[in-house]
Amino acid sequence: MPSPNPLPLDPIEEAHRQWTVHGWGDVADGMAAVTSVMRAQQIMMARVDEVLKPAGLTFARYELLMLLSFSRAGALPMAKASARLQVHPTSVTNAVDRLEAAHLVKRVPHPSDRRATLIEITEAGRELAVKATEQLNERVFAAPGLAEDRIETLVRALAELRRAAGDFDSGATPTKWT
Repeated sequence: MPSPNPLPLDPIEEAHRQWTVHGWGDVADGMAAVTSVMRAQQIMMARVDEVLKPAGLTFARYELLMLLSFSRAGALPMAKASARLQVHPTSVTNAVDRLEAAHLVKRVPHPSDRRATLIEITEAGRELAVKATEQLNERVFAAPGLAEDRIETLVRALAELRRAAGDFDSGATPTKWT
């Protein structure tokens, strides 16, 4: 979703120039990289939110619905959902509260661990997840704003950054892009 009033210059490029002029040239490229990723995230989230908001979903709730829909049993322990989504357990609890109020998930006792609670997707949750995914596929994922060969380059570069930050095991099984 392009900005309604594009700026006459790239503000990150200008910030890079200013960093250099003010004696921080040795870190100007890093500043531009971090700032560019953060701005790109804002742009992508705005596009995703535009699709999900009419469905009453945030991206966090959508991710949880999809995680549950991809699981074999349609249910996961709260702690496992938190780990797989790489978010704090409080965030999962908040998302579950909202999804449960909308009858998209339900909490159920764990069959073998009385201390644990499972989050289970409902049929309405599955249906909404499918509809939201179809819309995201059509309106966001099919045309993320880069040529196909550039997408692969971006995904590889971001995977390298995430791996170096400890986001996943360096010995993880390679995918299409690694």
